[in-house]
Amino acid sequence: MTSAERTMKAPWSAWWQRWPRWVARATMLWAVLYTGFGLACALNGTPLPYHGGDSGVSGLGWAVVAVGSLGTLASGAVVLYGLLPPLRVLLWVVCGLAGLTAFSLLMDVITLMLGQGVDSWASAANKALAAVGAVLLAATARSDRLPGGTAVRAPSAAPQRLQLAAWAGTLAFLPYAAMKLVWASGGTFAGITGEEMLAVSERNGASGIFLTLESWGLDPTALLAALGVFLLWGLVRPWGQVFPRWTLFLRGRRVPRWLPLAPALLGAATLAPYGAVGVGYLALATTGVATMRRGDFHSSADALLVGWIGMVAFAVYGIALTIAARSYWLRTRPAGRVRP
Repeated sequence: MTSAERTMKAPWSAWWQRWPRWVARATMLWAVLYTGFGLACALNGTPLPYHGGDSGVSGLGWAVVAVGSLGTLASGAVVLYGLLPPLRVLLWVVCGLAGLTAFSLLMDVITLMLGQGVDSWASAANKALAAVGAVLLAATARSDRLPGGTAVRAPSAAPQRLQLAAWAGTLAFLPYAAMKLVWASGGTFAGITGEEMLAVSERNGASGIFLTLESWGLDPTALLAALGVFLLWGLVRPWGQVFPRWTLFLRGRRVPRWLPLAPALLGAATLAPYGAVGVGYLALATTGVATMRRGDFHSSADALLVGWIGMVAFAVYGIALTIAARSYWLRTRPAGRVRP
């Protein structure tokens, strides 16, 4: 790094190291904006979340107003009085509520990556704002921590037991990817052919990119699963901290912590609870307690089989991603961090 680059980087690094001093104000600004967003949706009757144009849930805009107001109250009090113990509890409560609101944001991100539009931009914006708020609220709740050191730790692998979690997340996706590739190649699985599945995708509004990849025998969701496995191993292996040789101009440079952690945290917060709830429902359907609708499949048994393959993959991978992200976070913290 040249002296000019170091000079340009220094002010940014100094500003970022002082995050406990400004994060409460940033959280208060977010909370005010989020309250205004919820109020606008509530007064306009915009449904949050969106369910096929059903305006019966438009009252949830007022729930957004409530979460934003609590966030404004808590962060404003921190700015005025400091991080008192009751305020820390309130911040974590609001953080949890914002996290629940942001649930399924990953699904919207995936649909946009595949060139499809989301069902409701207002609902997607609500999830994105809630996710930003959850991060800011959590940071504010931890803002009494003293700034960490600046020494960079040497790249390291996660402990062996945590790498076993990465193996579990990888193996859980193999049946899912195989099932998707069978359909993409024109084969039959769970009583439905590749042509029928392609027709289902078209009927559900799949994008041109999605359909083109399917026509080439490449299922986009299987490709995303492969990227997810790549991310998982990057979190537990040293090459996830320093760009490897095959990255050409980036090789040897440190990987910014946020680069793998941002998608990892988003994926873990979505897939782990989504998969766990799905597995619970499938268990009830398997034992006859709940009814499994056949949907686009020829029988409920076929839908149940596909459901088990998908939900087990999401649940196991989501849990593995959570474990790997936590390990990466701890292994890449600046050395010399001081705790109060």
